[in-house]
Amino acid sequence: MQPASSFSSSGAVIIGGDYQGLGIARNLASLGIPVYIVDPDFCIARYSKFVRKYFRCPAINGNGEFHRFLIQLAEVEKLRDWVLFPTLDMAVHVISRGRKELGEHYRIPTPEWEITKYLYDKRLTYEIAELTGVPVPRTLFPRDERELAAFELEYPVVLKPSIKDHFFPYTLRKAVRADNKQELIRRYRQMSAIIDPSEIMIQEFIRGCPDNLFSFCCLFSEGRVKAKLVAKRPRQHPMEFGTATTYAYTCEVPELEEPATRVLKRVGYYGLCEVEFMRDQKEEKFKLLEINPRTWGWHTLGSRAGVNFSYLLYLDMNGASVAPHCSENGVKWIRELTDSLIVASEMWKGRLHPLEYLKTMRGKKELAVYRPGDPVPFLIELLFAPYFLYKKTRARNDGFGD
Repeated sequence: MQPASSFSSSGAVIIGGDYQGLGIARNLASLGIPVYIVDPDFCIARYSKFVRKYFRCPAINGNGEFHRFLIQLAEVEKLRDWVLFPTLDMAVHVISRGRKELGEHYRIPTPEWEITKYLYDKRLTYEIAELTGVPVPRTLFPRDERELAAFELEYPVVLKPSIKDHFFPYTLRKAVRADNKQELIRRYRQMSAIIDPSEIMIQEFIRGCPDNLFSFCCLFSEGRVKAKLVAKRPRQHPMEFGTATTYAYTCEVPELEEPATRVLKRVGYYGLCEVEFMRDQKEEKFKLLEINPRTWGWHTLGSRAGVNFSYLLYLDMNGASVAPHCSENGVKWIRELTDSLIVASEMWKGRLHPLEYLKTMRGKKELAVYRPGDPVPFLIELLFAPYFLYKKTRARNDGFGD
């Protein structure tokens, strides 16, 4: 591969300074690539020695202010041809829609909206999956409460938003469960007060989550996989419908690559992505859940396992050749603080034995935040943990109450 020194005038602007952005910064800056972080809020990545500059940006939404901020930043800081790395779904949305104008200043790995929309909106994702013959969970899209009440369903079921950004910021939930028709109607009404009813999906509940949760992650370019990793994600927060993985490890599940490639090729995708699958033990098949068209939270598992996704994308965006990369199996990733809470809860409920947990801590592993040579972000996160917890609790209480 071409060394980073060949692109000495180019760097990276990372949108979002949580642990995802911190991981990208470390992966790039350790190879000599200058890194800037932009974030609308307090973030831990700004305290990393690998981040050259931090900028407080406007709220990331579609009103145009964030778009104008990025253009002004490029002009003032002379960032022409720096690569943009979004870590947030809304940033993907804004960049994709404004790709033409932003592309006059930056290198944009996010495809135009006519492509990105098929991954951003699960309704469209499932349409493409159906067209390409990729299995998905049985899903219904009721037009209103009356049609919902007429459905004959096997409970429990899951209610999900087809567009995460319209629901998650207000509730910190990706999905809710209903165990009977009465609860289904109540949950539907709650969701309808937050998002358009047309965005509410009613989906079969696949038992065994998250022990059956897998991801195929890749750099996809020119209709093919240039770098890949498959991981199992047995712990997440919360456990049933996780908003974030807390423990994952690389494994070999070769049957995931073909259906993932089929969907990505059909939409003409380019860039990094995480394709989520759930193994349905009853039907003995993997079903596509969603596709994240950006760098995912636990992507640094790749660098520890031999696939530095951030750097490979950077090289590809700068026209360097990227040889095929595959990951090492059995490498682990742990989100330190959050995983400790999940482990304690699972042990209390009798679902995780201490010896079983200790096995997950052995061997080659990557920690999400702590790094001996760059400890300050972890210390800041530890110090401000009550503040982060308060923010999440407030959002959950103010948004989607029980």
